[in-house]
Amino acid sequence: MATSQPSLIPARLLDGYRNVAGQMSLTTVSLALFVIVALRSLSKFRNGMKATAGLPGFRIPFFPIGFPGALIPTTWWNPGYYFTWKWRSTNYTRYGNDTFGVVSYISGPPAIYTASLEVARQVIGGGHKTSFEKPEALHRSLLYWGMNLVASDKEIWRRHRRITGPAFNSELYQMVWSETLKTYRDMTVAEQWDGKKEITVPVLQKVTFKLALLIISNCGFGFNFSWFDPPKSSDGKLSLQEALRVVADTNLQAVLLPKWIRRLPFKVFQESYKAYEQMALFMEKQVAQRREDVASRDVKELGKDVFTLLIQANEQESSKLKLSDDELIGNVFVLIFAGHETTAHTLAATLAFLSIYQNIQNDVYQQVMSVVGTQEPLDKILAVLYEALRLFPSGHLMIREAWEDSVLQVPNPIGQEGSTSIPVTKGTQIVVDMVGVHYNPRYFPDPFEFKPSRWEGVGIDSEVFTAFSVGPRACLGRKFATVESVCFLASLLRDFEVHPLLNPGETTEQWRKRVLVATYAITLGVKDVPLRFVRRN
Repeated sequence: MATSQPSLIPARLLDGYRNVAGQMSLTTVSLALFVIVALRSLSKFRNGMKATAGLPGFRIPFFPIGFPGALIPTTWWNPGYYFTWKWRSTNYTRYGNDTFGVVSYISGPPAIYTASLEVARQVIGGGHKTSFEKPEALHRSLLYWGMNLVASDKEIWRRHRRITGPAFNSELYQMVWSETLKTYRDMTVAEQWDGKKEITVPVLQKVTFKLALLIISNCGFGFNFSWFDPPKSSDGKLSLQEALRVVADTNLQAVLLPKWIRRLPFKVFQESYKAYEQMALFMEKQVAQRREDVASRDVKELGKDVFTLLIQANEQESSKLKLSDDELIGNVFVLIFAGHETTAHTLAATLAFLSIYQNIQNDVYQQVMSVVGTQEPLDKILAVLYEALRLFPSGHLMIREAWEDSVLQVPNPIGQEGSTSIPVTKGTQIVVDMVGVHYNPRYFPDPFEFKPSRWEGVGIDSEVFTAFSVGPRACLGRKFATVESVCFLASLLRDFEVHPLLNPGETTEQWRKRVLVATYAITLGVKDVPLRFVRRN
C-alpha cells in the first residue's frame, strides 16, 4: 500500500507563508486603491482649479452644499452648509475679494462663491439670455407639485411669467391689506390678547407662521380660513387648513425623502402623507371647479385670489401657451412655501430688532399714529422691514450652473478700479451668497449694524434692494409679502410696545446674542424669538 511522502516543508511554516502572502495581497490591493483614489482626487483638483480660473479660496474634500459636506458640521476642514452665516465676517476679507473659488477634491462640482452684486447680475439678472441655469438637482427639488415659475428657465420661464404676472395686481394687494387687518383682529381675540396689559410670547414664530399661512391661504387660494378654525373636522380628519399647514411645514421632508418612507407607520410620516394626499385630491377638484366658474360667470363675480386669477389668465391664452393643471397647482404652491416661511421669519426678525432698539420703535410708532386714516406711506416700517431682510436674507443662496464656457467680469477689491475677466468652464457652479452681499461693506457701510435709515427713500424696485433676488427674476410675490408685513406691523405697533422676553438675570445684549442667530430650512430664518408685548395707553 502506497504511503504519502512527508512534506519537506512543515505545515506550520506553510501556514506562515500563506498568511504573509495574504497580507501582502491585501496590502497590495489597499495600496492600489489608495493610489487610484489619490490620482482621481488629484485629477479632480486640477480640473477644479482650471474651472475656477485659479481663484483663491477653499480647497476642501466635499462641496459645502452637497452630500456629505452639507451634513458635516462647519469646521476648519469642512465649511459645510452654514459657513456663509457663521463665517460671514471673514469669508471674503481673508481672500481680499468679493469672489472666491471652491475646489472639492473628493466630491462635488467646482464652484465660485460671490458676494458681488455685479457678478450676481451677470449670472442671475440676464433673464432668458444667460449662460447660467439652475442645476438639475435644485431644479428637481422645486417640482414636487409641478413645473413652476421658480423652477423654470428660459422660454419655459417666460411662458410661466406671462400667465402668473397678471395675478399680482392692485386689487390683490387691497385684498391682502384687508385680510391682514381682519386676521390681526381675530388673532388678538382668539389668543386672548384683548384686555390684557401684558402678553408674553415664548416663540413668536408660532404667531407669525399662522398669520402668514392664513393670509396666503385666503388671498392665494381663495379659502375662507379663520384663526378660530379647529385643526380637526367633526369626523376627526384633518381640516383643510390643518392639512395645508402640515404640507407647508413638511415641504423639505417631501422634497428630500422618497415616497415609500413617508408611508411608514410612524405618526410624523403618516400625518404628512395623509395631508399631501388630501391636498392633491382637493387641488385637482379646485382646478376643475374654478375653470368652470371662469367659463360660466361674469368676471366681476369671480374671486380675486391668485389661484382664480391664474386660471382666468390661463384660459385666455392659446393652447400652445397654456399651463397644465399640474403647472397651475405648482405655481400656487411655490407661492405658499416661498411666501409663508419668508414672511413669518422676516416679521419675527423685524420685531426682535425693534424690541432691542426702542428709539427706532418709537419713531415707527409716531409715524403710524400720524398717518392713521390717511393715504400717507409708512416708509419707516418699510425701512425696518428692509433692514431685517438685509440682516436675515431668506433667499440666502442663489445657485446657477454654467451650461457653456463663459466669462465673468469680477470687480477688483475695494480701492482698486476696474474688473478682472474670469473664464468659467461649462459645469462650474456659481453660488451667489446673499448673506455675503448683504454684509458687504462695499454696498452697506457698517454692515453688522441695524440701521433702517439706510433705506430711506429706497423703493422695493431699487437695484440696491436685493432681498427678493435681482433682475427680471426677482420674486413675483415681493409686494404681496411687503403689504402683508407692513399692515401687520402697523396694527401691532399701534396697540403694543415690544420688548425682549429675558431669562432671569439676562441682559438685552445677552438676549440678542442668544436669539439673533440664523436657522436654515428651505429658507434662512431667525431662531425662536421670545418677546413681551405691553399694551400702549
